[in-house]
Amino acid sequence: MAGGLPRSHARRAAVQALYQSLVNGQMPVKDGIDFITAENSDKMDVKYFTMLINGVAKDIETLDAELAFAVDRNLADIDPVESSVLRIAVYEFINRPEIPYRVVLNEAVELAKAFGGEKGHKYVNGVLDKMGSKLREVEYKAAKAGRAKK
Repeated sequence: MAGGLPRSHARRAAVQALYQSLVNGQMPVKDGIDFITAENSDKMDVKYFTMLINGVAKDIETLDAELAFAVDRNLADIDPVESSVLRIAVYEFINRPEIPYRVVLNEAVELAKAFGGEKGHKYVNGVLDKMGSKLREVEYKAAKAGRAKK
């Protein structure tokens, strides 16, 4: 993860807040307030963090329906860290088209490495690669074509 970037810090805190909400059954907004005070809010983009957790909470059914395209099991059976990372990334794929596909994918993989299980980042990468081909088709094909030329 690019060290010190406010949005990276926001994503990191959002994964923690969403994970905690899954484990504790609490509303992410309450957890979000806790994480803004717990994290160094001067290092993170607080508005982006709030948008992520509120957006994921509001759109969770849509996000999960989209993820069903690429996951190999029920989302409830996926590690809560990985499912939180996947939901944030799919939310960004859908709602933040100005953020390049590769940035969303790379940030998600780094978050899965930081917080997930030993091979969780590989699973996240595979799922998001499929999601990118569906949700960001033109950009995805361009990225694949660019890598093929190297």
